[in-house]
Amino acid sequence: MTSFESDRRGAWRAALACMVTLAVAMGLGRFAFTPMLPIMLHEGKLDLQAGGLLASLNYLGYFVGAVTCASLRVKATTMVRSGLIATAALLIGMGLLHGFSIWGVLRTAAGVMSAWVFVFASGWGARRLAETNSPMLGGVIFTGPGVGIATTGLLGGVVGRWGSDAAWIGFGIVALALIAVIWRVFDDGAKAVPASVGMSAAPRSAAATQAARGDAGWLIALYGIAGFGYIITATFLPVIARQALPGSPWPDLFWPLFGLAVIVGALIGARAPTHWDNRLLMAIAYALQAAGVVLSVVWPTIVGFALGSLLLGLPFTVITLFAVREARRLRGNSAAGLIGYATASYGVGQILGPLFAAPLAQRTGSFGVPLLVAAAALALGSVMFAWVWSKSRASSHVAAV
Repeated sequence: MTSFESDRRGAWRAALACMVTLAVAMGLGRFAFTPMLPIMLHEGKLDLQAGGLLASLNYLGYFVGAVTCASLRVKATTMVRSGLIATAALLIGMGLLHGFSIWGVLRTAAGVMSAWVFVFASGWGARRLAETNSPMLGGVIFTGPGVGIATTGLLGGVVGRWGSDAAWIGFGIVALALIAVIWRVFDDGAKAVPASVGMSAAPRSAAATQAARGDAGWLIALYGIAGFGYIITATFLPVIARQALPGSPWPDLFWPLFGLAVIVGALIGARAPTHWDNRLLMAIAYALQAAGVVLSVVWPTIVGFALGSLLLGLPFTVITLFAVREARRLRGNSAAGLIGYATASYGVGQILGPLFAAPLAQRTGSFGVPLLVAAAALALGSVMFAWVWSKSRASSHVAAV
């Protein structure tokens, strides 16, 4: 085998391992709750408000995990392996243990694990792809959440027939099987590098530095809107669809459709040229998600929910990709801090979404108002990113003249 063939094989091995890792940590560990919620509601184990609180506790865990990553001094491979095992154990625990309090602890811990695994696996994968000159395979890595979401959506309706306890345990067993397949890949001694490796910020004038600080502030604030805007639908989609389409078999299929759209969006987004302006790309992505959320309100039919799921899912991980690129543009090799602040802002948005939506939906019997508020937030974020982009272009034109 030639050196090129060896590098190519190693790159694909690393990319696929990271894809499976994110599928377990994000798709199973974090988002399995979405298809499980209507089952637990039907069994009377939760009401809608309690379900929203459990979702927010999971997102709180993700927030805590994200902001603590920088302080952890552990090998990436160790963090990934231990986080994956913990994720599987926490899934099984949801089926073996009962009571809202213990579920709250388990879902919070699952959120922490998903953040740790996401950050360390992404960094490890970026390092391996850089070493093998295969950065274009980064899109494969970020299909992982979509693969996991589609898997939970398709399996949820099947295993859920035996009850939520069996379904949670089943998800944990699936996670263990996937972990066993990729376990040896994370044993090559590679160490993670900061997300910003490979790009240094060019020297800036005082005015340019001030502008970059302003752009960083806008990134942090507007990225939080994305967390709030998508999470209401991503948490309650099967419940919303069942309310609109009682007795239909379709509501259980919209969540896996969302996951498939995430996969396609990640592969397309990773191919976007790096010289395209990230702010304009994020403005477009926010607008697509806003349209997807609105469709579920104004066109609550099979076609409307299907199109809405596609429009919401396509930009899901793409928004994260473009936000990381923008942070690198602004801070170069010092981007890790900015990425951390932006991720924290996103996490706050995710926490607030279910806390806002579930009580209102329980009182009114409809998710219409929360969804319209989420769509309006995404539309505002789109307009603001477009405004920041146009303002930057105007400033650059003046400076050039």
